Amino acid sequence: MTALPAPRTRPAVARLVDHTLLKPEASAADVAALCEEARSLGVLAVCVSPSMLPVDGEGLVVATVCGFPSGKHTSAVKAAEAAAAVQAGADEVDMVIDVGAALAGEVDAVREDIAAVRTAVPAPTVLKVIVESAALPDDVLVAVCRAAEEAGADFVKTSTGFHPAGGATVHAVQLMAATVGGRLGVKASGGIRTTEAALAMLDAGATRLGLSGSAAVLAGLEDAR
Repeated sequence: MTALPAPRTRPAVARLVDHTLLKPEASAADVAALCEEARSLGVLAVCVSPSMLPVDGEGLVVATVCGFPSGKHTSAVKAAEAAAAVQAGADEVDMVIDVGAALAGEVDAVREDIAAVRTAVPAPTVLKVIVESAALPDDVLVAVCRAAEEAGADFVKTSTGFHPAGGATVHAVQLMAATVGGRLGVKASGGIRTTEAALAMLDAGATRLGLSGSAAVLAGLEDAR
């Protein structure tokens, strides 16, 4: 029997959203406003830079990033950053892989990098792995997603939103979802600014959305299917 599509009502989609503020110029006041808006929108989580922790995350999942946005940090630095963030109140960590290593075919090194962060922040902390899908050929994207699963990640995530190659695409999300086969979540993030784009990512297999313009995206769902 073919599974029915998940509901696409505003409340249902909101519960899949990481309401995100990772701009370098963000202030404590900006982050406080983000959390307040997140609660008013009914989203699942906020995602902020580690230096902004702790935040008033009452009623919210608190996510942060490590090795962000370049991924060119040592594994020890990423692991220490992730552990410190969890100690400061983060429930989830979105780490960036070394994209150059992936492109060079050094998948073992990518796997070890992810495993180092996983060891530093074991369950119940949720670990999402940002792969910069727009910068990777399909075969490398598949290999990196497999490495993330082998290293114990909970999600694979398309993008930082800062890479010049671009953000999430339907094709990348479909490929990532097919590769992890429901065993991991798939977070689509980067350049998702409209209701239509968000729904396309969900239809492609995304199970979480990283949005900075969450209000505008969700507003379009008030009368959605």
